[in-house]
Amino acid sequence: MSFIGNLLWLIFGGLFLACVWAITGLLLCITIFGIPFGIQCFKIASFVLWPFGRDCIPGGFGVMGALGNVIWILVCGISLCLSHLCFGLLFCITIVGIPFGLQHFKLAKLSLIPFGAQIVTKNQMPDYP
Repeated sequence: MSFIGNLLWLIFGGLFLACVWAITGLLLCITIFGIPFGIQCFKIASFVLWPFGRDCIPGGFGVMGALGNVIWILVCGISLCLSHLCFGLLFCITIVGIPFGLQHFKLAKLSLIPFGAQIVTKNQMPDYP
């Protein structure tokens, strides 16, 4: 089922979103200061390309990751998170769009705090009590 969802996601905007994230990552990697932020853009681009069947686990960052997340949030994290939340709400209005809306909610979580987040497949998810 996740293969069909990913295929429909690619056709209806996922490929475009992944290209935008990848191009942003390339532009950020031009400067030395932007390389860590560009790497996070590539991580998000790979998640945007094939989101069904995968999830992100936030956390696990150190002092530099926390500093990177603060800078990320101040520069672009809030606006990216709000845009994914708005798209998620728009997709969830229709019954057919609910799976795509849920993917945008996962992307909102990742676009807010990308440093230290892990992208795992559903069978690699840790069991929580």
